[in-house]
Amino acid sequence: MRRHILPVLLGTVALPVPALAQDHSAHHHVSEPEPSFPVTDTSTGHDHAAMNHGDHHTAPETPPAYTVGSGTSRLPGLDGMHGGLHVNAGEWMVMAHGYVSAQYTDHSGPRGADKLYAPSMAMVTADRKTAFGSLQLRSMFSLDPLMSNRGYPNLFATGETAGGEPLVDRQHPHDLFMELAARVDFDIGAANAFIYGGPVGEPALGPTAFMMRRSARYNPEPPISHHWFDSTHITYGVVTTGVAAAEWQLEASAFRGAEPDEQRWDIETPRFDSWSVRASWTPSPNWVFQTSYGHINEPEAMHPGQDERRFTASAHYANANGISAMAAFSSKDREPGRTLTAWLAEANWDVDAANSVFMRAESVANDELFPDHDDPRHDQPYRVSKIQAGYARRLNIEPFELALGGSLSAYIKPASLDQAYGESPWGYTLFARLSL
Repeated sequence: MRRHILPVLLGTVALPVPALAQDHSAHHHVSEPEPSFPVTDTSTGHDHAAMNHGDHHTAPETPPAYTVGSGTSRLPGLDGMHGGLHVNAGEWMVMAHGYVSAQYTDHSGPRGADKLYAPSMAMVTADRKTAFGSLQLRSMFSLDPLMSNRGYPNLFATGETAGGEPLVDRQHPHDLFMELAARVDFDIGAANAFIYGGPVGEPALGPTAFMMRRSARYNPEPPISHHWFDSTHITYGVVTTGVAAAEWQLEASAFRGAEPDEQRWDIETPRFDSWSVRASWTPSPNWVFQTSYGHINEPEAMHPGQDERRFTASAHYANANGISAMAAFSSKDREPGRTLTAWLAEANWDVDAANSVFMRAESVANDELFPDHDDPRHDQPYRVSKIQAGYARRLNIEPFELALGGSLSAYIKPASLDQAYGESPWGYTLFARLSL
């Protein structure tokens, strides 16, 4: 299967997801939900509803101060929208977006593997003005559960389980229900008070999840630092309250700490045993800065009795020339246990109306690479770095976009890992993604 794979991708992209759903790329870039209340464009002082329904390659003349990413997180106003279908239904504005992607990945070395798989995602939101402010209903789904619980190859990634065993060098699939939540905003003068929550949602912890960051828009691989920055993007039971203005947002969440189990089709019992706080600053439509802290109750099934204190900080940048970038730091302090840190930098540049280039560089201290308790390397932390670059050719096929491309990855690791991973492991992923 490793030969002549690109024709296979091109020939299968139009097939239904079940035909390819052996796996899942826990990601991809759906259009971010929009805030349903007006914000002030800090560059002009004018009021705008922070929505950009236009061509994502063209910046609006007066961009909003910010747009909303996953959960209640913020992205730069110049990140704009990634397309989608917008329909007026009486007093409601309904937005739908979706994608399916045929992907082939191959990683070298003793622990490397190859796989053909098809990630997918669909999102529907509806929002309307009210006498007191606004109301937004949000939903997001994936057919990733059609693939094996073992997901797909992602060298040096860890987190969650399959068949009761920890996933190592694999990326787990998403659940069917990725979000079922609502947000209510109340006008309180120059700012807004809001409450967000539901049986499935995302707490106020970390930057916008990777599958909704424009800086990761065409990158076909999830970060190996996923479980440091945004593993809480699917949480069963979330309530967030906050106060927001155009230039800042303060919020706090109560949520279920445990990560999703292996039953990917159901909704798990919500509970509120964890908490987080986040502060965001949006000085202009170009920038969003956030810092957040959370106490997560027993997040990992393979670490029973261990809570996690997580700290994150990130800076997002976007401009009118198609560039979007993010730099971020995270530390997770296990209780009891050690503190593990991660760094991440990524960017996407829409060079013109048809071509995009992207990159990602990340470094993590990971102590889950050898889950066998009899292995002398078990529970030992190793600093591993991944450097990735790629290209996407975008074809406009109204009302869809077809993106064809690929990425190449290299890894930097300690020599003590040569036996397990080879001296110079590397990998690549090819993709053909059809999105609304």
